[in-house]
Amino acid sequence: MLSIFDQGRPHPCPPDFNLSAYVLRMAQDFPTKTALEIVSASDHQHMDYATLEQRVRAVGTGLLETGLQPGDIVLLRLGNTIDFPIAFLGAIAAGLVPVPTSSQLTKREVASIIATLSPRAVLHDPSVSTAPHARTIDRNTLRAMWELPACVYDLGDPDRLAYVVYTSGTSGQARPVAHAHRAIWARKMMIRDWYGLSSQDRLMHAGAFNWTFTLGTGLMDPWSMGATAVIPDADVSHDQLPTLLEQNDVTIFAAVPGVYRKILKHSDALSFPNLRHCLSAGEKLSPTIRTKWQTATQTQIYEAFGMSECSTFISHGPGRTAAPDSLGRPQSGRRIAILNDAGPVPLGDTGVIAVHASDPGLMKGYIGAPDETRARFQGEWFLTGDHGRMTEDGSIFYDGRHDDMMNAGGFRVSPIEVEQALGRCPGLTQIAVTAVSPKPDVEIIAAFYVASPELDPETLSQFAETCLAEYKRPKTYQRMDALPTNPNGKLNRRALRNSFEG
Repeated sequence: MLSIFDQGRPHPCPPDFNLSAYVLRMAQDFPTKTALEIVSASDHQHMDYATLEQRVRAVGTGLLETGLQPGDIVLLRLGNTIDFPIAFLGAIAAGLVPVPTSSQLTKREVASIIATLSPRAVLHDPSVSTAPHARTIDRNTLRAMWELPACVYDLGDPDRLAYVVYTSGTSGQARPVAHAHRAIWARKMMIRDWYGLSSQDRLMHAGAFNWTFTLGTGLMDPWSMGATAVIPDADVSHDQLPTLLEQNDVTIFAAVPGVYRKILKHSDALSFPNLRHCLSAGEKLSPTIRTKWQTATQTQIYEAFGMSECSTFISHGPGRTAAPDSLGRPQSGRRIAILNDAGPVPLGDTGVIAVHASDPGLMKGYIGAPDETRARFQGEWFLTGDHGRMTEDGSIFYDGRHDDMMNAGGFRVSPIEVEQALGRCPGLTQIAVTAVSPKPDVEIIAAFYVASPELDPETLSQFAETCLAEYKRPKTYQRMDALPTNPNGKLNRRALRNSFEG
């Protein structure tokens, strides 16, 4: 048998569609219900569905009144506040195309994005770095828009461009990924087969407002179901999360594996009476963390696998059977295959995990990179670049990436991007970076360099601060006489990892 999972198709997306209208449609049924709670040890902020929808559509009105037109690209340089999702959804409601970006990006990185995408405006929080732009709209101006009349939802073809996110690639350049309005429609398969989410749930996401994982799993998906999203305030530490989970009657908790590890570090016996289960994505969940969490809380962590180009499409979930150490099984309605150059491989063989090109959650393409877009497709399949193998029951096991992509706290980082940035540091002859595990269940970015004389690690660290977002910066630097290569003379990052960990 071949490694193909094909169990039905999702219902087609409606012809006149708007992503924001879909996310906020429950405001009509539950206007006074709490849509969002921002919680901390000393404060508790609420926003109901009617207020949320009004502010989103009012920002849409405000952005159009500045002279922006439907289809214009708008860059988001906003911090960890409610302004981020309101601006994101407000732009889409009005037919604009928002580009959410990490607040950790440097001025140089933002300037590169502006040069690539030519946004018509930049929405800016003064606490976040940015680059010069002729039309910059600050946070106070955005908040003043909250009192404006609501815009009319810009309805249209669900395949038209809705938003752009950035992902690192093997070329060393962060690539803009174009997503259509239909992307939110595909998330129904995640809500059913990963979350098990209903309107009665209170879902807490441990991430920041301005992270796309939080934006999707922590906010848009609960709102599209009429559930309550619970987000820790920006100053909440990991050791405070257990108290907040208990005090706020959280029923589903979502976080990257590292957050679970940090919570368990403070306690191995936790009691959350209302918690039904937990969600994990962003990086591979270790069996050790899964087992320790289940023992400490008597709840399961359901893992999901996805990427910026297609969100999550393989998952564990309540009521679903999959091998415990696997990534899970393809969600119902997905078409997934394991491929080599000749097509689908036999069950049990390793190949590239691929998503069918008809998946509504799949990207439209990389902006400005048609050759790279075409290279990701093999016939009717989109190649993820991740290797795996499928068993007879549909469970998919992860076998790593062929392109050495790194994972830093849930962010995918290209080693080439980091190497190109750090390679400009004076005194360096060669540099290579890779992900290493200094101890079980912990993965960091490490840099290995050739230089004479040896450079002060603090010098390298300070240089990295000038050109790389914090999550992309190496946590350790090691001098070497020469970097290891394979018989073809190419850099051997696996040898670097083995040397460090051995």
